Amino acid sequence: MSTVLVVDDSATLREMLSILLTNNGINVIEACDGVEAKEKIQATCPDLVVVDIVMPRMNGYDLCRWLKSDPKARKVPVVMCSSKIQDFDRYWGMKQGADAYVSKPFHPNEMLETVKVLLGNAGR
Repeated sequence: MSTVLVVDDSATLREMLSILLTNNGINVIEACDGVEAKEKIQATCPDLVVVDIVMPRMNGYDLCRWLKSDPKARKVPVVMCSSKIQDFDRYWGMKQGADAYVSKPFHPNEMLETVKVLLGNAGR
């Protein structure tokens, strides 16, 4: 069973994503910001990370850059999920190493399909 780390400072969004993914057979761990996510990734590397951009302590761009530079975790797919919807935001997220960018609000099927595709391609 795959494990996804959901990183967002909104408890509501973390819960919503956790329910969506868990109901589709995916293990979920949660973090409320990039610092907590980094600690969890170092302890147990997930199969995929869904991360918000705007968060306290460490934002999603910084977490993504760190993840993609870490020798043990750099192949972990990253989905940026943010209310920042300008083309530049998407471009900058992908420049930081994100594998996909999903804008909030999103349709649950869009997020689920993105996660499934990236989990299917992980390690290739």
